[in-house]
Amino acid sequence: MAGLKDRLTDGLYGLGWAGVKKLPEPAAAALGRRIADYAWKRRGASVLRLESNLARVVPDAGPERLRELSRAGMRSYMRYWMESFRLPTVDPKRFADEVMIEDAHHLTDGIAAGRGVIVALPHLANWDLAGAWVTSHLGVPFTTVAERLKPESLFDRFVAYRESLGMEVLPHTGGAAFGVLARRLRAGGLICLVADRDLSSSGVEVDFFGSAARMPAGPALLAQQTGALLLPATLWYGDAPVMHGRIHPPVRVPESGTRQEKTAAMTQAVADVFAAGIAEHPQDWHMLQRLWSADLEPRSAEPAREQQAQPQAQEPGQEQAQQPAPRRAERSEGRSA
Repeated sequence: MAGLKDRLTDGLYGLGWAGVKKLPEPAAAALGRRIADYAWKRRGASVLRLESNLARVVPDAGPERLRELSRAGMRSYMRYWMESFRLPTVDPKRFADEVMIEDAHHLTDGIAAGRGVIVALPHLANWDLAGAWVTSHLGVPFTTVAERLKPESLFDRFVAYRESLGMEVLPHTGGAAFGVLARRLRAGGLICLVADRDLSSSGVEVDFFGSAARMPAGPALLAQQTGALLLPATLWYGDAPVMHGRIHPPVRVPESGTRQEKTAAMTQAVADVFAAGIAEHPQDWHMLQRLWSADLEPRSAEPAREQQAQPQAQEPGQEQAQQPAPRRAERSEGRSA
């Protein structure tokens, strides 16, 4: 049964890549909206989880406002998918006009300095599109990390997809990825990591919208060990096909304290930037899984239902930046980073 589910999952993603990219852009956008509205009207576990997460982001929102936000959120989420399926066929020259990044000098200056740069992003808008902008518009290659997928054939699809956009993709397996990332940074390279949800037991507890959550320690640890700049970035959608973004000032390594204390302070600083960006554009935050510590326990029948509602394969952008550590089974639900 598991093998049949894996083949079905791989087939559906393959159909998306093969079919959607052949559609005219308006038709693909309309299809995405229809799928989003259908999923939203069903009120499944993913939509309910999205609303629960948005309730923490917009605490004053009533039920009607949360439903509006979740509907807009599902449309944003499907816009991400439709764009991602079509991205390998898009003329890179379009990115100069359709991806508008503010304060990009933080990134370009850091790259020019040759000290290595870490860009940490949350699940806002389309991080793959932002990566394509970096490789095509800036002409800078970068390295990222992808969670191992099941089936393996689907993981291979995602790796090939990202590599076609000019990215180096490392599988997140044990400590190997962390070591390679450190070497890339010491050589003056760029790495980009989605870092608003921890998948391991090594995450750092942060205050996120007034409640405890855990986020990956990797960006802060890499910055300390290599001397690389740590740049948080946030993204948001404008009217199609435009996407906006901002590169925020570097998160500094504290001058004093233990490594653990420095990591905690830097990760909290990144979380604060993420929170500000998410609060400004909550409908573009694609967090359809449990995030806050209070929501992770106890494990009941609802998480099992939620896990079934999401494909086990991680989706584009499911990178993690964390210190190598054993995976926790409770974190395996659906879409991760």
